[in-house]
Amino acid sequence: MPQPLDSSAASPVESRAEAPGWEQADLLSLAAPTVPKQPVSKQPVPQQPEPAPVSLVPAAPTAPAGPQRLLILDTETTGLDPEHHHCIEVGAVLFDVPHRAVLSQVSFLLPCERNDAEAINGIAAAVSRLPQPWNAGLACFAALLESADVVLAHNAAFDRQWFGHGPLPGINKPWLCSMEDLRWPAERQLRPNPSVRDLALAYGVPVWAAHRALTDCIYLAQVFERCAELEQLLAEGLEPRRLYRARVSYEERHRAREAGFRWNDPVSGAWTRRLSEREVERLGFPVVPLEDPQEPHERRSA
Repeated sequence: MPQPLDSSAASPVESRAEAPGWEQADLLSLAAPTVPKQPVSKQPVPQQPEPAPVSLVPAAPTAPAGPQRLLILDTETTGLDPEHHHCIEVGAVLFDVPHRAVLSQVSFLLPCERNDAEAINGIAAAVSRLPQPWNAGLACFAALLESADVVLAHNAAFDRQWFGHGPLPGINKPWLCSMEDLRWPAERQLRPNPSVRDLALAYGVPVWAAHRALTDCIYLAQVFERCAELEQLLAEGLEPRRLYRARVSYEERHRAREAGFRWNDPVSGAWTRRLSEREVERLGFPVVPLEDPQEPHERRSA
């Protein structure tokens, strides 16, 4: 027969509960073991450098190189000698070099009793005496002169001698000669001392008239409008110059002529030309400065 159950016997659950050393596990600790927290190191935060202070003082403007405004002028006269003849016409054009632009222009006749050069310039003395505001034209010319840096003329040695005589004011500003002082590019195939007509045609400027003061000024202004190297020509043209005599034999006189030297002008019996130091170095023959004949100081190109 089956034995009756002993009620005093312990159940399995009670036996586990009473077992020494048993403890219920923490499920969270089993899933993710606790990582001890590390102390945060308090490092100093690097400071960004402060921006340099911005100067509010404007930079000094760069001085422009070379003349910025030219007063291109021309004269028509009753003869060649200012002591015996008179200026009968003045033409002038104020020209802006950086913009290659004409800013203003003026032309006026000065009254005269007689014009011995009428066959050349076509101005009758009676026409010069017709009523016209030449005083106002002269005042306009003075204003243009005041705003110019350099006065430029073709054969400036002739034109400048008439200023300071009669009603024309004296001119104390630098002069530049577009015939003597400017060395035109070789590709234009010009003579060393070109005429206004030849210069205009070389630059594609149509020539429709000649021997009136303003007309020649307009030709020169239009040449300058087309001249890409104008600043360089002006800068070199304003370099100091001296009068030199060419040291060439009779058989080599063509070399002086081709280099722009003139015979008997202004020194009798000599080939002479005004040259800068730069131009002396470029010559292929020796020259002598005429200002100091005791010390010729002969120069020869390299």
